[in-house]
Amino acid sequence: MTRHDSGLPPLIAHRGNAADFPENTLEALQSAVDLGLRHVEFDVQLTRDAVPVVLHDSDLRRVANRPECVHDLTSAELAEVPVTESARFGDRYADVRAPTLARVVDSILQWQDVTAFIEVKRASLRRFGHAAVLHRIAAVVAPALQHCVLISFDLPSLGLLRSTTRARIGWVIEQYDEPTRQQADELAPDYVFVDLAQVPATTAKLWPGPWRWALYEIRDLASARRCADLGAHGIETMHVRAMLEAYSAAGPA
Repeated sequence: MTRHDSGLPPLIAHRGNAADFPENTLEALQSAVDLGLRHVEFDVQLTRDAVPVVLHDSDLRRVANRPECVHDLTSAELAEVPVTESARFGDRYADVRAPTLARVVDSILQWQDVTAFIEVKRASLRRFGHAAVLHRIAAVVAPALQHCVLISFDLPSLGLLRSTTRARIGWVIEQYDEPTRQQADELAPDYVFVDLAQVPATTAKLWPGPWRWALYEIRDLASARRCADLGAHGIETMHVRAMLEAYSAAGPA
């Protein structure tokens, strides 16, 4: 990750340009890339027929105002469900659907110098088991593996991915504390992700290690500067356009 000329960490589009488009859709991801970002992040769940699809939640309440669980639907059934996020966008995106991971991988292969952080969701791991979920995701990602980093909150899944694939891995930690640091040292992932709110205010620098740090969810320039001071290599934001404008206004370092 190359720092912006302002000295601030590069932006990672959290679920794509999710401020302007329904999150985790191909439209949101493509928008982030079109705006110039070279790092995107999105989430993956499995459908009933074991097809990896790009969704954060295990149910469709928030994105489609429907009660079904994605794990209970086939990929064909899910393809008929608009993921409009009507609470935010009304009927503006009535034709938008949750893409399959395969469709997003096709786009990744067309994007120039874009790294995709693909989060394996724990709900799918619980429902279908680690081996089945990781095998299916790894198989779909394989053509674009050099452009991808597989990330998760789930530590065992990262160990399995490291032992069975050539994928780069990233651990999303839930607590910034000494036990977690010891586990990070043992795993030695390529990336560590953490919510900025979890980092104590007294922290001067993030833990050193062989990994790169990515902090989320960043919404303003002051938080981005805090991340830079901590030594972050990237920052995740859903507010892509606003953060790009803030970076531009910040000027050179």
